[in-house]
Amino acid sequence: MIPAGVQVYVASTPVDVRKGATGLMALVRDGGADPFSGALYVFRSKRADRIKAVWWDGSGICLFAKTLEETKFCWPEIAPARVRLNHAQLLALIDGLDWTKVRPVVVKRPQSVG
Repeated sequence: MIPAGVQVYVASTPVDVRKGATGLMALVRDGGADPFSGALYVFRSKRADRIKAVWWDGSGICLFAKTLEETKFCWPEIAPARVRLNHAQLLALIDGLDWTKVRPVVVKRPQSVG
Protein backbone atom coordinates (compact mmCIF):
# COMPACT_ATOMS: atom_id res chain seq x y z
CA MET A 1 0.00 0.00 0.00
CA ILE A 2 1.26 3.46 -0.90
CA PRO A 3 1.18 5.87 2.06
CA ALA A 4 -0.75 9.13 1.87
CA GLY A 5 1.28 12.05 0.60
CA VAL A 6 3.30 10.06 -1.95
CA GLN A 7 3.48 11.95 -5.24
CA VAL A 8 2.42 9.95 -8.32
CA TYR A 9 3.79 10.64 -11.81
CA VAL A 10 2.73 8.96 -15.06
CA ALA A 11 5.12 8.87 -18.00
CA SER A 12 2.89 9.41 -21.02
CA THR A 13 5.43 8.02 -23.52
CA PRO A 14 5.29 4.22 -23.90
CA VAL A 15 8.26 2.22 -22.61
CA ASP A 16 9.54 -1.31 -23.09
CA VAL A 17 7.68 -3.02 -20.25
CA ARG A 18 10.16 -5.89 -20.32
CA LYS A 19 12.33 -3.59 -18.21
CA GLY A 20 12.58 -4.46 -14.55
CA ALA A 21 12.61 -2.18 -11.53
CA THR A 22 16.23 -1.09 -12.05
CA GLY A 23 15.66 -0.27 -15.73
CA LEU A 24 12.55 1.76 -14.95
CA MET A 25 14.33 3.65 -12.17
CA ALA A 26 17.07 4.46 -14.71
CA LEU A 27 14.38 5.94 -17.00
CA VAL A 28 13.21 8.12 -14.11
CA ARG A 29 16.79 9.31 -13.53
CA ASP A 30 17.41 9.88 -17.25
CA GLY A 31 14.20 11.94 -17.36
CA GLY A 32 15.66 14.36 -14.83
CA ALA A 33 13.85 13.19 -11.69
CA ASP A 34 15.26 11.64 -8.53
CA PRO A 35 14.19 7.96 -8.52
CA PHE A 36 14.84 7.80 -4.76
CA SER A 37 12.66 10.79 -3.85
CA GLY A 38 9.83 8.60 -2.58
CA ALA A 39 7.55 9.42 -5.53
CA LEU A 40 5.75 6.63 -7.42
CA TYR A 41 6.46 6.49 -11.16
CA VAL A 42 3.97 4.81 -13.53
CA PHE A 43 4.81 3.56 -17.03
CA ARG A 44 2.70 2.32 -19.95
CA SER A 45 3.24 -0.21 -22.70
CA LYS A 46 2.98 0.62 -26.38
CA ARG A 47 -0.30 -1.32 -26.68
CA ALA A 48 -1.69 0.48 -23.58
CA ASP A 49 -2.78 -2.81 -21.99
CA ARG A 50 0.10 -3.05 -19.51
CA ILE A 51 1.17 -0.89 -16.61
CA LYS A 52 4.28 -0.93 -14.44
CA ALA A 53 5.01 1.29 -11.47
CA VAL A 54 8.17 1.71 -9.41
CA TRP A 55 8.60 3.32 -6.02
CA TRP A 56 11.46 3.66 -3.56
CA ASP A 57 9.89 2.99 -0.15
CA GLY A 58 12.99 3.90 1.84
CA SER A 59 14.36 0.38 2.10
CA GLY A 60 14.18 -0.87 -1.48
CA ILE A 61 12.57 -0.58 -4.91
CA CYS A 62 8.96 -1.77 -5.18
CA LEU A 63 7.65 -2.92 -8.57
CA PHE A 64 3.98 -3.21 -9.50
CA ALA A 65 2.75 -4.68 -12.78
CA LYS A 66 -0.70 -5.32 -14.25
CA THR A 67 -2.02 -6.45 -17.63
CA LEU A 68 -5.64 -5.97 -18.73
CA GLU A 69 -6.94 -8.94 -20.68
CA GLU A 70 -9.89 -7.49 -22.61
CA THR A 71 -9.39 -3.75 -22.69
CA LYS A 72 -6.76 -1.00 -22.40
CA PHE A 73 -5.81 1.40 -19.66
CA CYS A 74 -6.89 5.04 -20.00
CA TRP A 75 -3.64 6.93 -20.57
CA PRO A 76 -2.82 10.61 -21.04
CA GLU A 77 -1.93 11.72 -24.56
CA ILE A 78 1.51 10.56 -25.67
CA ALA A 79 3.88 13.46 -25.08
CA PRO A 80 7.39 13.91 -23.69
CA ALA A 81 5.95 14.98 -20.34
CA ARG A 82 4.89 13.29 -17.15
CA VAL A 83 1.46 13.77 -15.62
CA ARG A 84 0.85 14.07 -11.88
CA LEU A 85 -2.08 12.09 -10.44
CA ASN A 86 -3.62 12.03 -7.00
CA HIS A 87 -4.21 8.74 -5.16
CA ALA A 88 -7.84 8.37 -6.27
CA GLN A 89 -6.83 8.91 -9.91
CA LEU A 90 -4.04 6.32 -9.56
CA LEU A 91 -6.50 3.75 -8.19
CA ALA A 92 -8.90 4.47 -11.07
CA LEU A 93 -6.07 4.08 -13.61
CA ILE A 94 -4.99 0.76 -12.10
CA ASP A 95 -8.59 -0.50 -12.18
CA GLY A 96 -8.81 0.33 -15.90
CA LEU A 97 -11.22 3.23 -15.33
CA ASP A 98 -11.11 6.71 -16.85
CA TRP A 99 -9.02 8.51 -14.23
CA THR A 100 -9.66 11.89 -15.90
CA LYS A 101 -13.21 11.82 -14.51
CA VAL A 102 -11.94 11.61 -10.92
CA ARG A 103 -11.79 15.08 -9.40
CA PRO A 104 -10.72 16.00 -5.87
CA VAL A 105 -13.31 17.56 -3.58
CA VAL A 106 -12.21 20.92 -2.26
CA VAL A 107 -12.60 21.00 1.51
CA LYS A 108 -12.37 24.26 3.43
CA ARG A 109 -9.97 24.19 6.33
CA PRO A 110 -11.83 24.32 9.65
CA GLN A 111 -11.51 27.45 11.73
CA SER A 112 -11.05 27.42 15.51
CA VAL A 113 -13.81 29.05 17.45
CA GLY A 114 -12.42 30.98 20.32
